[in-house]
Amino acid sequence: MKHRPESIKELHLINPYIPGKPIEEVKRLLKIDKVYKLASNENPFPPPLSVRKEIINSINCLNRYPDASSFYLKRELSKRFKVSKSKIFLGNGSDEIITLVLKAFINKGDEVIISFPTFLIYKIQSILFRAKVVEVPINKDYRYDLWGMFNKITKRTKIIFIANPDNPTGTYINERELFSFIRKIRRNIIIYLDEAYFEYALKERDYPRSLKLLDRYENIIISRTFSKARGLAGLRIGYAFSSPFLVSFLEKVREPFNVNSIAQRAALQSLKDEKYLKKVVDFTLQQKEYIYSQLSKMKVKFIPTATNFVPVYVGENVDKVCSFLLKEGIIVRNLNSWGLKGFIRVTVGKISENKAFIKAFRKMMQRGGIV
Repeated sequence: MKHRPESIKELHLINPYIPGKPIEEVKRLLKIDKVYKLASNENPFPPPLSVRKEIINSINCLNRYPDASSFYLKRELSKRFKVSKSKIFLGNGSDEIITLVLKAFINKGDEVIISFPTFLIYKIQSILFRAKVVEVPINKDYRYDLWGMFNKITKRTKIIFIANPDNPTGTYINERELFSFIRKIRRNIIIYLDEAYFEYALKERDYPRSLKLLDRYENIIISRTFSKARGLAGLRIGYAFSSPFLVSFLEKVREPFNVNSIAQRAALQSLKDEKYLKKVVDFTLQQKEYIYSQLSKMKVKFIPTATNFVPVYVGENVDKVCSFLLKEGIIVRNLNSWGLKGFIRVTVGKISENKAFIKAFRKMMQRGGIV
């Protein structure tokens, strides 16, 4: 075709984000009945009955546009976290919030500092908005090198992305480290704290209570999600806290009805069910210890995390490992494309799912090992 439409040149620099394979696709392709998806860091349990009832009740309103201001959800978030409604912003998943931050504040040639490896969306979207992406490798403990990031700041630096805990490593920056770092940063640089896994990380004593920063810094954005511990990944809803100044710009660049009505009502009801949240978090952390113990017995290296997943070192044969596990009905994430070479990422699932993973992994080890 001689006259194909041209894309913006930045698209040639991007490797698309590849989500975990759906269960039904694996069943169809491999012709197996039992498949366990442990690739996407999802909550293995459906939302509580109260939330499911609210979703059903929401169906009668689908002929109407959603509340563009998300008034009731913002009010509940304000009450729950003791943050003014003027400091709250909602998105179609926290991924959209990342995109809108870049849309609102990045000009061509501005610099964005990220860790490497980290959540892929930071780099993908930064490139699309024509920013220069500056990557700082993690340290030998698989943790952020904050001062390495600090040393990369220039006059063109506009945003620093910090996933805390990080994905794919699962490690976190403690409060002392984070607050010391933030004190050193120019106030015209946006510090984006992605806390998608914060409900799990709160069990760590030194995990940052980051909302304390909002009264002292106007350049902080803290994003969270209903997709993980609260079990609403399929509805795509996230939220962020920041200064009214930054929120006002985000409100200008979002779509008028970016958060659908079912997601709003489900999220609102979810905030009223703390028993479910505690049950999920406690169960996940207990099952994560089970996975740790079984991997340790097999003398397999892994990274202890503050999340609902475990990065497991399998050596050079990552592709073969993923293929073997897939044939056993276990979907895991290959982290080579993320930059964490030699690792797979395993989501903590239900008891039966975790046992199935360990059984398949042990079977593989018995057939010659992996490292």
